[in-house]
Amino acid sequence: MLKDHAKIIHAIAVSGEVIGRKKLQKMIYIAKKMNFPFQERFQFHFYGPYSEELTLRVEELCNMGFLNEVKEKKGGYYQYRYTLTDTGQEFLGVNSIDMPSLGDCLTDINTQSARFLELVSTILFFDDLPKEEVKEKVHTLKKSQRYTDEEISSAFQYIESLKGLARH
Repeated sequence: MLKDHAKIIHAIAVSGEVIGRKKLQKMIYIAKKMNFPFQERFQFHFYGPYSEELTLRVEELCNMGFLNEVKEKKGGYYQYRYTLTDTGQEFLGVNSIDMPSLGDCLTDINTQSARFLELVSTILFFDDLPKEEVKEKVHTLKKSQRYTDEEISSAFQYIESLKGLARH
């Protein structure tokens, strides 16, 4: 059980800081799709792939004092920042995680906007379909986001570049 918790702590540790719950969800989902051994199950929700298990795990990690969650008011909504605590760092020292290229992947993913990661994760959710059908799904399911064909092409290219990072 705690091994899966340690993977989440490790993901945040190598990312430095993750700003936004949605972004954290997308980062873990994308890493999982890049074959990193995250166990959380994801379903398709309003903002793309979402894991209730991941939400609960992060909540538990905050309650245990391994993660620091800071709630900030941003205009009309709240945003959450996640960082590792000293206790979380100690826990990782005892429960080492061997995912060597995860840091490169998550550091890169963390620089992307939550909107772009929503697109990337949506494309990955339907990666068993032909490219044209995936584009149709994006235009249908993400209509309100108004993703352009250029953004969709960029997302497909980005996925290929991540696969390269994940292999190293």
